[in-house]
Amino acid sequence: MAIEKKQILYRAYLVAGFLVLFAGAIIYKLFEIQFVKGQEYISMAEESTVKSFEIFANRGNVYTADGSLLATSVSKYDIRMDPISVKESDFQSGIRDLSLQLSKMLGKTPGHYETLIKKGRATKNRYVFITRNLDYNEYQRIKKFPIFKLGPYKGGLIVEQRTVREYPIGEMAKRAVGYDDYRGRVGIEGSFYEYLRGKNGKRLKQKISKGQWKPISDGNEIEPVDGKDVVTTIDLNIQDIAHHALLEQLELFEAEHGTVVVMETKSGEIKAMANLGRTSKGTYFEDRNYAVYESHEPGSTFKLMGMVVALEDKVIDTGYMVDTQGGEISYRGRKVRDSNKGGYGTISASRAFEVSSNVGIVKIIDKYYRDDPQKFVDGLKKLHVGEKIGLPIKGEGEPIVPKPSDKSWNALSLPWMAYGYGVSLTPLQTLTFYNAIANNGEMVRPKFVKEIRTQTNSVSTFSKEVIDPKICSQETID
Repeated sequence: MAIEKKQILYRAYLVAGFLVLFAGAIIYKLFEIQFVKGQEYISMAEESTVKSFEIFANRGNVYTADGSLLATSVSKYDIRMDPISVKESDFQSGIRDLSLQLSKMLGKTPGHYETLIKKGRATKNRYVFITRNLDYNEYQRIKKFPIFKLGPYKGGLIVEQRTVREYPIGEMAKRAVGYDDYRGRVGIEGSFYEYLRGKNGKRLKQKISKGQWKPISDGNEIEPVDGKDVVTTIDLNIQDIAHHALLEQLELFEAEHGTVVVMETKSGEIKAMANLGRTSKGTYFEDRNYAVYESHEPGSTFKLMGMVVALEDKVIDTGYMVDTQGGEISYRGRKVRDSNKGGYGTISASRAFEVSSNVGIVKIIDKYYRDDPQKFVDGLKKLHVGEKIGLPIKGEGEPIVPKPSDKSWNALSLPWMAYGYGVSLTPLQTLTFYNAIANNGEMVRPKFVKEIRTQTNSVSTFSKEVIDPKICSQETID
């Protein structure tokens, strides 16, 4: 019996000792959590429940030269409610009036909103969705509704602001204006994003149930700074005429796509730029900026460049006579034809250019540069033909002017170049050359933006940029 008692006591002491050690371990852990690692655990808790969210600044506006809006940022407001934060007396006295006001503004029945909010309160939902996409005036109205007018803490009003980009004149000049978002940086928006973007702010939010985040207060930790405005060179009236003229011709010929650019001769200011592409349904919209990026065979518009080279080299003058040979000649079995059946007879070089005679121009260039085609290519280079013009808008297409040293060069390369085939230029590169002739030989870079400004001040202005003060002699220009 005595042995059994000793064994029981031994076991009791053992259990008691274990319990003391266990209690000591708990006390030590509590001490460590509270005093040694307390701040660390508090920080970890805060990081998982409180986070700083970025508030995107309003982008600057994009204007036409006359002050019309091409692109603007509009604030939109999403409204939610935390019904738990509202005192019982305030909730009971105001819920019906709040539901009635919401019904008048948003369209659904008062009963819908009363049931929605009461259910949220009963289920302890602190993030009840009310509506989204309110404009500023609607947001100001809803802030004054019963219960909501008590504010974010006593009235449970949760407001989340965001900005969306809108284009007041619709499709017109949309590709020239461009964008700066998940799709990349395109057009004026993309090229001048550093001015337009502004500086983002920050706002603290607290994590609540169901992984949702609720603003801690109705104020921002760091206020966003709005972007600056960009004033373009585009003239809205000219843009409207260019857009609809292009649309009319594309619909008439059922063309795949087209572009129109209007450039002011002296300054290089782009007054209009329309780019329309055809959909599978046969309608047209601002698809891609063909004027900037699409490098293609210029065809007869290239004849001016060849004529300037020939006049500069003095191998011909405007009175030089050329036989168009019935409007058709052959090179290695390949025919060059004039649009006028039967040709134009024997005509001057100036007349050949005037009527855009393929045969006349090709015969001139082939005769005087056949033995030294590099001289023709060098002449084009002096005129900056085949060079990028260095646009402020990104995405300029690569010009192509073949050289005799190219592997692809053959006996057809020179005559085909003479009337615009086998070469490749963008519409803006072609326009810049033509504009230089119209501008008495001064080649200027196309200009899209006049000024960067805030609401009150001019930040920066953009002057005319001269690529070459005189691309060729005055005699040739004349």
